[in-house]
Formats: sequence, structure tokens, C-alpha cells
Amino acid sequence: ADKSLDDALTYLEEQGAEMIELGTGGYPGTAHCDAAQLIRDDEKLAEFKATMAKHHIQISALSCHGNPIHPNKEIAKQFDDTIRDTILLAEKLGITQINTFSGCPGDSEGSQYPNWVTCPWPDDYSKILEWQWNEVLIPYWKKTVAFAKEHGVTKIGLELHPGFCVYNSYTLLKLRNAVGEEIGANLDPSHLIWQGMDPVAVIRELAIFHFHAKDTKIDRMNTSVNGVLDTQHYSDEIHRSWIFRSVGYGMDETKWKEIISTLRLVGYDYAISLEHEDSLMTPYEGLGKAISFLKG
Repeated sequence: ADKSLDDALTYLEEQGAEMIELGTGGYPGTAHCDAAQLIRDDEKLAEFKATMAKHHIQISALSCHGNPIHPNKEIAKQFDDTIRDTILLAEKLGITQINTFSGCPGDSEGSQYPNWVTCPWPDDYSKILEWQWNEVLIPYWKKTVAFAKEHGVTKIGLELHPGFCVYNSYTLLKLRNAVGEEIGANLDPSHLIWQGMDPVAVIRELAIFHFHAKDTKIDRMNTSVNGVLDTQHYSDEIHRSWIFRSVGYGMDETKWKEIISTLRLVGYDYAISLEHEDSLMTPYEGLGKAISFLKG
């Protein structure tokens, strides 16, 4: 993000990258691709296309992660606008895929903050879940998928992430069954590992649209006394139950080989997108090590 698009692509070419997943707004930011600007400025769009073509790197997906059903209507609109702008940009670029989060509403129309439910009892929580899914989540994604299809976007990869309504296999399949086959997974193993899920089993279960190569290291000492539900700050690594790591610093090489092989078994032959969130390494160190590891 500290480089121009041209310089970033030069660096990635040197590292052997063949595709790039570009943030277009929302949580990923707009350092290299501002969807809102590009869909409204033909000159900037032409410049963007020329830069991409110069480096012979394809775009795997446009990423606009956010919470478009945030209970604060202004915040929700900002994220929803970004998703819609990203769909329109994808149409202009001939890309059929975007990645984002499902979002998470509050517990009622009057809420100010999202309410992520993780247990069915007391019964209040089950009632909240029913309202969130039937009144907010499913209607929103039915409307958004219809808009996406009108503009040639046929794959919306939702990243399974705690804090949002879609965070595991059950919730992704539930939304896909309710909305349509345009909903699939942008699968990031790092979010599965600390929940106690096996990425290999999940890959066999879901429709995989896109894949993030990111790892998680479980701290067995901290997990033994505090469990995996951790609200310690990400920078307080020594006290956390788990931290995000670069590929190979959480799971061993054998497990990663099994993951990649299973992706092929289920018919996935697309991008392995490196997302760097390792707080013990700089982006350049983490990216370089991850590329080297995965080339094997």
C-alpha cells in the first residue's frame, strides 16, 4: 500500500506473482484501485487498464470487504455503495467476481452496533438470529445478487469471518441456499483454524470461489487457560490465544500440501491470494516467505 500501482506491480512481477486481488474500498482501502473514482473517470480507468496490461498480471477478484447491513444506516450505506461501485467496476473490467463479508446487523431496528450471536440460549439470542437472517441478511443479499447479475458479476465470494453472520460452513451454505449459487466462499484458512475447524474438511464442503493463503498460530498455553474466543488486541501477541501468521508459520508444510491438493480435488484451479496480516513480520518479509513457501 505504500507504493503506486505501477511500483507495486513491478515488485510483484519480480516475486513471481501472476494475479492480484485488488482492494476497491471498505476495509481493504483504495491504495491501488478506487472503484468509486474509476467508474466515473474514463481517463483514470484507461490509465489503470494500461498499467495492469504493462505488467501482465491478471486481477483475480475485486475486494470490497465491509458491513453493508451495519445497524448505523450511514455506515451501512457507505459499505453498500462500495460494493455496488465495485460491481460496476468489475463490469467495466470484464471481471465476474468480487469478494466481501456477509455483514452483521444489530439486534433490532434501533441498534447502533452489530450484534454477533454465538449461542442459541437464552432464547433471546435465537430470536435475534431469526430477525437478523429473515428481515435483514437474506433480503439484502437477494437484492445485491440481483444487481450483480445485471452487471455480469456471477460470483460473490464471502469471507468466513467471526463477527459477521457468515463465519462457518453452516452459515455460508444457509445463505447460499436462501439466495442462490452466486454466493460462495472466499476461503481464508486462518479464520477457520482458530475456530477449531479443519480447512481441508471445509474445502470439501463448500463452493470455493477464491482462496486466501494466510495462516494462524494457536498458542497452546494461552488457549489452555482462556479458550479460542480472544478479545486481546492483535498487537499483544504474547497474551493472545492465537495470532495470524504468514503461510508455514502456523500449519506445517504437510498440512498446506493437503490444503492445496484438496483445492484441486474439488475442482478449484484459480488464485492462491496471499493476504499478509502477520504482526511479527513486515509485509515484504511475510510476502516473500509466503511466495517462496507456496512455490514448493
